Amino acid sequence: MNWNEQARAAIICFALVGVFSLFSVRLIYLQVIQHDEYVALAAEKHVHKQVIHARRGAIRGCHGEPLAENERVYDVVASGTRVRDPAALAQAIAGQLEMDPSELKAKLKAVLARTMAEKKEQSKVLKKGVSETVYQNIKKITKDDRNLDGIYFDIDFDRVYPNGSLLAQVIGYLDAGHQPRLGVERSMDDFLKGTDGYRYLEEDRKGHELVQYRGLETAAKDGCDVKLTIDLALQNIVESELDAACEQYKPKMAAAVMMRPQSGEILALASRPTFDCNDPKKSTGDQQKDRPIVDMIEPGSTFKIVVTSAALEEKLATPDTRIYCENGAYSYAGHILHDAHPMGVLTLHQVLAKSSNIGAAKLAIQLGKDRYYQYIRKYGFGEITGIPLPGEIAGLVNPPYRWSDLDITRVPMGQSVAVTPLQMVTAMSAIANGGLLMKPMIISEIDDPDGRQVVAYSSVQVRRVISTGTAAKVVSALKDVVSKEGTAKGAAVPGFAVAGKTGTAQKIDPRGGYMEGRYVVSFVGFMPADAPKFTLLVVIDDPQTKKGEAFGGTVAGPVFAKMAKRAADYLELQPAVPAETPGLVEKRAVGDQKPASLKNARAFLSNAG
Repeated sequence: MNWNEQARAAIICFALVGVFSLFSVRLIYLQVIQHDEYVALAAEKHVHKQVIHARRGAIRGCHGEPLAENERVYDVVASGTRVRDPAALAQAIAGQLEMDPSELKAKLKAVLARTMAEKKEQSKVLKKGVSETVYQNIKKITKDDRNLDGIYFDIDFDRVYPNGSLLAQVIGYLDAGHQPRLGVERSMDDFLKGTDGYRYLEEDRKGHELVQYRGLETAAKDGCDVKLTIDLALQNIVESELDAACEQYKPKMAAAVMMRPQSGEILALASRPTFDCNDPKKSTGDQQKDRPIVDMIEPGSTFKIVVTSAALEEKLATPDTRIYCENGAYSYAGHILHDAHPMGVLTLHQVLAKSSNIGAAKLAIQLGKDRYYQYIRKYGFGEITGIPLPGEIAGLVNPPYRWSDLDITRVPMGQSVAVTPLQMVTAMSAIANGGLLMKPMIISEIDDPDGRQVVAYSSVQVRRVISTGTAAKVVSALKDVVSKEGTAKGAAVPGFAVAGKTGTAQKIDPRGGYMEGRYVVSFVGFMPADAPKFTLLVVIDDPQTKKGEAFGGTVAGPVFAKMAKRAADYLELQPAVPAETPGLVEKRAVGDQKPASLKNARAFLSNAG
């Protein structure tokens, strides 16, 4: 063999080695490196990819009571590669699925035809969300009959609300597509929903699983549980009494909020009308409104806590400062401001206790627009509270440059300003806890599926609004509101000192002005007055009463008292005062007394002491 022949042979050998080396590298790449990918691709073409649905986290009350939880259900699916006798299969299982046999047969034939046309498995969900009983019955029917082959099941979870309509707007619900609507279901969805997994599943003709694809699965990651600050017993109390009030007064709407003033924790929150979370399709948009956070109302006289506390905090007045209330008719900016009853000289303490519009207006004039507006904002009005519920609004507080000349006398009595019920109870809680505005808190913690705490929420102090000394002076006056001499004796709870304030606001007419004889009435207070365990607001929109009886003290006050009495019993609060608490209002002359000079309101707002 000459040199040329040897060279050619060597080149051919090297070429063959190179070619086989390339084939070997390619084979190793496909069989080793790409093994999982191609096995998965093969599995997708020849076996069923079964979704492993993540368990949605539960929503619980403060003591662990279930408010929203899951029930295992099954989706019934037909496999086009396994259906053998559509007519026999349809006849056998139609009763279990509560379907017409002919309709079911048509669906089975359609999935079989698509599979043959596409030459790969096609599947069809026959019915979603069947119960464990139906699942077991169908498995039993199809187990040993080859002609009834072709059905498999995807495991899913159905959302269940054990308490029906209780706390409905706060909890929310899942729609037919498992999408969260309203409440905690929506706002905490990222924690609750989890992540679905999957596995590949192939069964023999007897329904036994083949194991070759068992390793090709991704485990589901279940959602976290969300624990609320809501006390279910207190929620029951508040809702049952609110229902009774709605039955009695037939209002357009009603709402109630109970808060722990020291921390801002929401203990109960209710709206009427309401709906059943298990059957949201039957509800209306009006029923789904979480009114304490999405409704704006003119607060009426409950808003007087702002101007009186501001005047005290700014040292423009003391509780004993004497204010002439014009015998019930005060002319300002070309309009007459009236009190509910003619009153002459009142102390600042009495202005709040007796709810004098004129007295409150004169205090606001003394403060001035800018300074008064600052206190309105310090109490949190005009901004959202930040509660983790969807849809919260900020209310409406116009800046001073947009005020009319008349507004300085109307805003102090709760007109020309709009607040949410949650803002109002939060502001009153700042009085109850010694002057601190707390962020409302409704989520207490989030736990992983194993019960380990993932997130713990704590109370948040937004700002100090007034000093503890000023708060104590306001509390003293608010206790008199609930005395025999005050405007809300019906809000009294035997054995307990109650502090609070009434509100009676004329309903706004959409065409302008106010509706004659139509009111939004409210009462917001706390108990026990000197060491409060809760602050509670009751709002009733347009109660149907006899003429002249629709007032916060006569309608909302007694509802507050019933809720507070039952709450005290549940919390095992011990009575600390006589059954009939004597009024603390000083018996000073009220009538035709006038100041030495009526030149302006400032001259009369002097310290009597």
